[in-house]
Amino acid sequence: MTARDTQDRPMRRDAVRNQQLVIEAAREVVSEFGTEASVELIASRAGVGVGTVYRRFPNKEALVEEIVGQMLGELVAEARRALALRDGTGLEVYLRAMGQSLSTHRGYAVKAVGHSKAACVEQLRDLITELLAQAQEFGRIGPDVVLGDIMAISWALRGIVETAGPVAPEAWQRHLDIHLAGLRAHGTPATHAPATREQLTLISSGAGRASCARDA
Repeated sequence: MTARDTQDRPMRRDAVRNQQLVIEAAREVVSEFGTEASVELIASRAGVGVGTVYRRFPNKEALVEEIVGQMLGELVAEARRALALRDGTGLEVYLRAMGQSLSTHRGYAVKAVGHSKAACVEQLRDLITELLAQAQEFGRIGPDVVLGDIMAISWALRGIVETAGPVAPEAWQRHLDIHLAGLRAHGTPATHAPATREQLTLISSGAGRASCARDA
């Protein structure tokens, strides 16, 4: 090992640390303010210079692609954990984890649609297909339900999360309750409360979207 190797090692560790700081800051900032958030704000939140961000990512779009890819990877891991339950409850467990992910990453979750990491998306669909088959095997989901039905639920949840915004961040929970009751061979009552009349009024007026735009 040369003297140069010894000198370079801390720099490499710093580079890795800075990249992680940038990614974590990007996830927080873009979740809060949407994809219009500036690189300057992300760099400030990470505690690094703007040049450090651009050394790791050529533009903001590349950084957003990275954090969306991480979100998809986490959903794949959630689906695998749910599948390992092997008692038929995995599909519901996964859908709730997915809804929470969409809510947590509301500012950029929509970018998961058409994401460049197609292999990751296909892997996720394969796992969902297995979760559905397992749920049907245990009689928790009706035999006529197909993958497209489950994907439609995910699209609906994303739309609710985006529309309700911070006004009613848990609105997706009841929507999922109702869908799951409809998918079950024998429906059960929803367990989550609906949005209040006041929240519905605010959502209908666009307050959730306006709040996000105002913060940006």
